[in-house]
Amino acid sequence: MFWADRIAEEILDSRKPRDGSRFLIRDEKTLSGRVHIGSMRGVAIHGLISEVLAEKGGANAFKYEFNDIDPFDSIPGYLDAGKFREHLGKPLFAVPSPEEGFKDFADYFGQEFASVHKKAGFTPEYYLATELYGSGKMDPLMRTALERAGDIRRILKAVSGSEKDESWLPVSVICENCGKLMTTRASDFDGETVAYACDRNPDEAKSCGHTGRVAPWGGKAKLYWKADWAAKWKALGVDIEGGGKDHSTKGGSRDVANHISREVFEAEPPFDIPYEFFLVGGQKMSSSKGRGSSAKDMADLFPPQELRLALIGKDIREQINVDPSGESVPRMYDWYDELSEHFRETEDDDYGRLYALTQLPSEQATAHSLWRMRFRELAFVLQMPHLSLEKEAEAAKGSALSDEEKRALHERADYAKFWLATYAPEDFKYVLQDSMPAVELSAVQKKALGVLAEYLKESRTGEEIHARLHEMKEGVPIAPRELFQAIYRAFLARDSGPKAGWFLAGLPLELVQARLSEASK
Repeated sequence: MFWADRIAEEILDSRKPRDGSRFLIRDEKTLSGRVHIGSMRGVAIHGLISEVLAEKGGANAFKYEFNDIDPFDSIPGYLDAGKFREHLGKPLFAVPSPEEGFKDFADYFGQEFASVHKKAGFTPEYYLATELYGSGKMDPLMRTALERAGDIRRILKAVSGSEKDESWLPVSVICENCGKLMTTRASDFDGETVAYACDRNPDEAKSCGHTGRVAPWGGKAKLYWKADWAAKWKALGVDIEGGGKDHSTKGGSRDVANHISREVFEAEPPFDIPYEFFLVGGQKMSSSKGRGSSAKDMADLFPPQELRLALIGKDIREQINVDPSGESVPRMYDWYDELSEHFRETEDDDYGRLYALTQLPSEQATAHSLWRMRFRELAFVLQMPHLSLEKEAEAAKGSALSDEEKRALHERADYAKFWLATYAPEDFKYVLQDSMPAVELSAVQKKALGVLAEYLKESRTGEEIHARLHEMKEGVPIAPRELFQAIYRAFLARDSGPKAGWFLAGLPLELVQARLSEASK
């Protein structure tokens, strides 16, 4: 059973909506910079569970929080440190946008991230953390957390080993003087106000030394992360919320939040969905490092269906690893095409189900399989100026392309051009040499190219040339690998290339004859 169906059925079999009518699914992201593609896995998992639950009759809403109240704790490497250093420690909503036209720092990066959600077909109901705190919905839970700070300190020590002193309270106050959040520490809750001192200097954030008392309600303070997480579950009535597997380990954030939820807020935690990471080039890096690691970078490499496949194609217990500068991109397109071909034969298995779910929600009911030119072949043709993309695609298909197939061909071509210009490794870049390059060829390779020149005195199809190349291993004799290497060296000045038969068939016959004759001497 496909993983999303399995989880949806488990939810329906084990849970009833808290409000008696619909399940509330929630996820969130702190907008401290360009969002890493890894955060899209949570969006996709929660979004797909929402889709599948609805399909199975489980009414639900998917809410997504853009956390704009957490502190601005570090400056991403792609921003001007001199411009942003003074804002370190402030809530994200109080940090200016890197560009004009956006409300604040969080809005700038939130809109970019939301555009990737939309492209992949996930459309949650968005809300801001400032809206949640500012509305007063968090106030009763913050009061409970402050009144039972001793219990939270006990849970932190027992579950995660984190020790807090007796004066510690689970809230961060926004300093009334400098507007910073990360530099304050709260103490002495008297039932309505907390005392605070702006005297912490974590990393480069500078405190102002102000002290005072403040009523922490209505967004003037926020709960610390693990208490904040548990409080949001109760404030919103969350039924389903997963997280990366690191949160769900013993002593991890989810474990602590579960205890706080049950013991302090007296509420059962939501249904958990622990999932593995989305890696970029084998690393769980931040998007401030590593070219191609942001959600926007990754979305630029794929059409919506292939992007959905990258996000949902593997079971949640498996890591996803995409390296834009390696073979991952062509392989993702190949995987999609293989699923499409399988869908033509059967829709009634996990592969057929996966293919259907890679389609945008509005298109799933009418999902169908479309012929597409393989990404690798297309990428090669695009680099051969003498070749017509549509003619080569028709030759590969063996018949004329439909209008829909032509649209898909040119859409894929646009993505291939972008990949070739930005991330593609040298192995995928081909330049047809204007003249015979200075390459080494063995005597047997020269002999084989001479035999091939004789064979190609008249026009041949790719299939015919392919068959002849393999026959030559007996007649010359020459190993196919050596023969292909000789062809690639003579025409491309490299040791590898596309399918040799079709490559030669696509070149002008006069060029092929002249080059083979010259190379065989």
